[in-house]
Amino acid sequence: MPTLAGTVCMGLVAMIVGVQVSIAAPNELASKRADVAKGEKVFVRYCAGCHGLEGKGDGYLLLGPEPANLTRPTTKKRSDAMLLQTIHEGKPNMPSWNTRLSKEDSRAVLAYIRTLKK
Repeated sequence: MPTLAGTVCMGLVAMIVGVQVSIAAPNELASKRADVAKGEKVFVRYCAGCHGLEGKGDGYLLLGPEPANLTRPTTKKRSDAMLLQTIHEGKPNMPSWNTRLSKEDSRAVLAYIRTLKK
């Protein structure tokens, strides 16, 4: 059977953790929104030409047929690491962007791609 002191101590710990989570959450949310906003700007500048403004693969066919539709379930199921690798290394009909985009920009583009709706 827990003692009164132990119960009070556990209650204080729970309160402190709860306060820290509630303080951290708004900052994390603001950071995620900033990443998405930055990612949208980078996407429009570098990616929308082929992938289309909404990421549906309906942009210009500059480098060959069928740019990826980034709103499809297959894209949504891919891991962040796989998508970042594609951004950096490219595909047969997609150039690599590792010389033009920083890692931060690439992650921002990924954050934006994750928000695209079908």
